[in-house]
Amino acid sequence: MSRKNDKRNRLVEAANDLIYQQTFNSTTLADIATKAEVPLGNVYYYFKTKDDILKAVVLKRSAVLQELFTTWDQQFAQAKDRLRAFIRHSIESADTTARFGCEMGSLCQELGKYSGELSHLAAELMHKTLNWVESQFKALGKNEETASTLAKYLISSMQGVSLLTLTFKDPSLIQRQSKNLENWLEAA
Repeated sequence: MSRKNDKRNRLVEAANDLIYQQTFNSTTLADIATKAEVPLGNVYYYFKTKDDILKAVVLKRSAVLQELFTTWDQQFAQAKDRLRAFIRHSIESADTTARFGCEMGSLCQELGKYSGELSHLAAELMHKTLNWVESQFKALGKNEETASTLAKYLISSMQGVSLLTLTFKDPSLIQRQSKNLENWLEAA
């Protein structure tokens, strides 16, 4: 990897962390440069605006999501097992969720208040997740309408418990809800 890409990658990583921990609105280019250990003036070489950095962050998060989905698709032959992995994944980040909220949900909530491209980019993350979950329910033999309803229920349940976990700073809420969702999945 060239040094040029290293600086760019460090800026995207720093922006990703800061936007998650303190929101996009309150993150400055100076914050990002400091965390990435890149001189502030160099930031403009890689990104013309703060929005451009956000676009790179969303693309990074989208790639991470796709990696997870691909891994679960390859690792588990059965759709229910893939959905269980999706549910259990939230347990791994329960402590962080209690401090900062859901990484995807927080960004979608913040950018959903904008109009235009930023809102659209965040919505694409949620659409990608919704489409993958819906495809798992279709693989279980559910028709399109039922698969869509079940996918929305699962994601809204997980996002709701993420909000409660953040509000009450209680990671055990995610653990309990995950078990409830796994039981629900067995009956679905």
